[in-house]
Amino acid sequence: MSESKQMAGARSSELFAQAQQHIPGGVNSPVRAFRAVGGGPLFISSAKGAEVTDADGRTYIDYVASWGPMILGHAHPEIVAAIQQAAARGTSYGAPTELEVEFAQEIKSALPSIEKVRLVSSGTEAVMSAIRLARGFTGRDKIVKFVGCYHGHSDALLAKAGSGIATFGLPDCPGVPAETVKHTLTLPFNDITALEVLFKEIGSEIAAVVLEPIPGNMGCVLPKSGFLQKLREVTSEARSLLIFDEVITGFRLGRGGAQALYNIKPDLTCLGKIIGGGLPVGAFGGRADIMDYLAPVGPVYQAGTLSGNPLAVTAGLTALRILQDESIYRKLETQTTKLVSATNDAAKEAGIAVSINSIGSIFTCFFTDQKVVDWDSAKTSDTARFAKFFRVMLSEGIYMAPSQFEVGFVSAAHTDELLERTAKAARKAFKTLV
Repeated sequence: MSESKQMAGARSSELFAQAQQHIPGGVNSPVRAFRAVGGGPLFISSAKGAEVTDADGRTYIDYVASWGPMILGHAHPEIVAAIQQAAARGTSYGAPTELEVEFAQEIKSALPSIEKVRLVSSGTEAVMSAIRLARGFTGRDKIVKFVGCYHGHSDALLAKAGSGIATFGLPDCPGVPAETVKHTLTLPFNDITALEVLFKEIGSEIAAVVLEPIPGNMGCVLPKSGFLQKLREVTSEARSLLIFDEVITGFRLGRGGAQALYNIKPDLTCLGKIIGGGLPVGAFGGRADIMDYLAPVGPVYQAGTLSGNPLAVTAGLTALRILQDESIYRKLETQTTKLVSATNDAAKEAGIAVSINSIGSIFTCFFTDQKVVDWDSAKTSDTARFAKFFRVMLSEGIYMAPSQFEVGFVSAAHTDELLERTAKAARKAFKTLV
């Protein structure tokens, strides 16, 4: 039996073979293909709480969480009921709704930096639109991003990106004209000196700096003390805009996201994942004077037929209202701390060097003995060792992101019993690496 069938099961393997005849690579997003870990992907048939079930009927404890949005667990009954009721009223109008107004108010109440907000259909669309707005508002062309940070697959932001680009070790993407990215400047994350030098030289030409305040697309990387504060300082002095991509961290670390945690007020914020309650949605918002540069009141054009889709807005609004309960975040952090501690202990018992970064309910176990603070240190990880660890964990019923350079997520549905089962699997997996 092939490794693909051993990992994925007969039905998932059959479906993958069929999918490759109709879909490039057999998947609709590259990292799902399992190429970084070997074997074929699981085809998921259902999910409930903190578990997913594949097409072969196997159930796994899930730390992918649909790449973040399932913070309350899969098929949360309140969200499911709200979607069903909304669907009965119609699935799309292409016209304004009262729900959109309520949703905007909910987002603004959680993120004081957002005075006005516009809804879109994905995180990629949110960041792409925020960049265009920043350029239009400032009249400048240059933008700055950080190596290993991923902001979606729009042309201007694929330079030295994380996520799938990091997973597959791809160079800057073919199909993106050099002219498109010539105004995209890149800096190493957490490097205050490089940041200061760049802004001293050309700060007056920079429209915006965009970053994940806590990167999650080269694995979880935490900002060094003073880094975000310095970033706010130099952008303000240069009259450049500071854009926080909180597609992962927004409403995941707390209602106020990373900007509340670090007490930084960006000019624009991009959101996604959790604000859709499991359905596709994104948003970007910020200072009113900047946001009013958007059409129809301003000259910067941005549009979307399904923006503010009533199903997505209903699901998102339901989720965000549930998350008004701060005890959920306290529980998430407690459960994540337990998981990280148990994983560290298991690695030490087996004599395997790992470096685990975590914050709130986000974590990454890097297979390196170095402290991971940027892309250069992240890529010292032993990806072959991670792949073997992943395969053993999967065989033990633990579903993790199939890449060393993605984060894991704990949901409100992860019980102590599920965490204990995960720790037991990790002890077994680490021992196979000796």
